[in-house]
Amino acid sequence: MKNKLFLFIIAALALLALPLFAQQFGQGWVRILALALLYVLLALGLNIVVGYAGLLDLGYVAFYAVGAYMYALLASPHLMENFEWIANAFPNGLHTPIWLVIPLAAGLAALAGVLLGTPVLKLRGDYLAIVTLGFGEIIRVFMNNLEYPVNITNGPRGLDRIDPMNIFGFEFGKAVTIGDFTMPAVTLYYYLFLALVIFSVLISYRLERSRIGRAWMAIREDEIAAKAMGINTRNMKLLAFGMGATFGGVSGSMFASFQGFVSPESFSLQESVMIVAMIVLGGLGHIPGVILGAVLLAALPEVLRYVAGPLQEMTGGRLDAAILRQLLIALAMISIMLLRPRGLWPSPEHGKAAPRPVTKLMR
Repeated sequence: MKNKLFLFIIAALALLALPLFAQQFGQGWVRILALALLYVLLALGLNIVVGYAGLLDLGYVAFYAVGAYMYALLASPHLMENFEWIANAFPNGLHTPIWLVIPLAAGLAALAGVLLGTPVLKLRGDYLAIVTLGFGEIIRVFMNNLEYPVNITNGPRGLDRIDPMNIFGFEFGKAVTIGDFTMPAVTLYYYLFLALVIFSVLISYRLERSRIGRAWMAIREDEIAAKAMGINTRNMKLLAFGMGATFGGVSGSMFASFQGFVSPESFSLQESVMIVAMIVLGGLGHIPGVILGAVLLAALPEVLRYVAGPLQEMTGGRLDAAILRQLLIALAMISIMLLRPRGLWPSPEHGKAAPRPVTKLMR
């Protein structure tokens, strides 16, 4: 117990000091760390649906988009410019604080998750993946075309001039100066995302060891047996979709405030596939593995920019750097999955005795 407490303290100090060390090499590195934490939050939410309940969801990015557009509409002048009655009701503009944003984003995304889960309760495997994939694409196309006859999402041009997140008047979009030390806005967002990730890890940990979490795992292993044991599989599936979607909604609102701009291109199918790859690469249903996979796949494309550039110069510019980065990521993932098919940090198998070596009896 003392060793675990010591490790937790060391890890906490390292996470707190990491952006302060990284900002010495430029704010770009701190931005990579902040985005990695945002993907950790997304991966933890999808892990509830895929890792715990065993429901393959390829449309998870839809809840990400719902949260992002919800915050963008409530924290930008777009609605006031297009709806006169909103401008009259809020003459000072819509400046939504964080204590209102997070419950709204979580509630709206949870509602979308339940709406998705209701018609697909009897589907599993490939069929469920196809339906959820279609739901994700429908949301993206919906956001892309909701410009006419009433301009709500501004279509493919996206929403800009989004307010940074604020807590009781403290804005995360402004740098903080303490004496001679200046903490840029991106570092403040890093600490905000870190707090949300820690809170989400605690929720996931408690869910995993609760009766609800054990019911999800029973459904994942054998739905018929779980139903025979008295588990209400319908309600448990809907709860998994709703709980997973809340993480996506909160992540989307944080993304909108962090970027200051959202558009349908940010919520493509590739994002959903990448989030699924994070939890599969790290280890399905295992929180440390999910975090490891999310950090690796979120940071790897940015780090490989420094590798793809020289390789592009060696080929005389004939290779596109973006395509080359994707190729290197794919090769890394294939190599890891061949060597570690259950993920980099798989969950331990409970309820099974450890294998014992077979010894021959000497007569």
